[in-house]
Amino acid sequence: MPFGYYHAVSRGNNKQEIFDDWVRARFLFRLARVVRRFDWRMFGWAVMSNHFHLVFQLGEGGLKAGMQQLNTGVARDSNYRFGRVNHCFGQRYWSTPLETDEHFRASLRYTLWNPARAGVGAHPGDSKWTSFRGTLGLDLPHEALDAPYLLAHFGSTPDRAQDAFRRFVWAGRERCLAPWDEGRGILR
Repeated sequence: MPFGYYHAVSRGNNKQEIFDDWVRARFLFRLARVVRRFDWRMFGWAVMSNHFHLVFQLGEGGLKAGMQQLNTGVARDSNYRFGRVNHCFGQRYWSTPLETDEHFRASLRYTLWNPARAGVGAHPGDSKWTSFRGTLGLDLPHEALDAPYLLAHFGSTPDRAQDAFRRFVWAGRERCLAPWDEGRGILR
């Protein structure tokens, strides 16, 4: 049975800051462990100050246990770092299955533009806390990232695939930076 693709998000309680660079680094360490343990194939992420996005394919380990392990680790690290107790995350993680190639691509593009949308640089490459730079080989790809599998869908050679991926991400700039209507949960 094939396993699905997902976009998952977790956000801090009351939208509070839960990440600084130390917690982000620990998050990526934990993400690599979860990817290995639950047989996930990771295609993209963005780690913001109060939430994170993941775009991935499930393996046989499933979604619930992997997200629980990841969020429990983040909560411990974040509460330690910020000197807090009690709830780190406001609610259970949010996830949606990505059932079409178009939905997968839109979710990946949105995830990578998230820092720019929040004013962290002007482009996905301006943040070191997304998978964008690793996918393009601008930084050493993180061990959690399956850049070769992702890039194979963009071109037949690494150079062509990276160029096509870069153009694909850039083509979503206007849509991904459009104002967000949080009350209705839609892009305007």
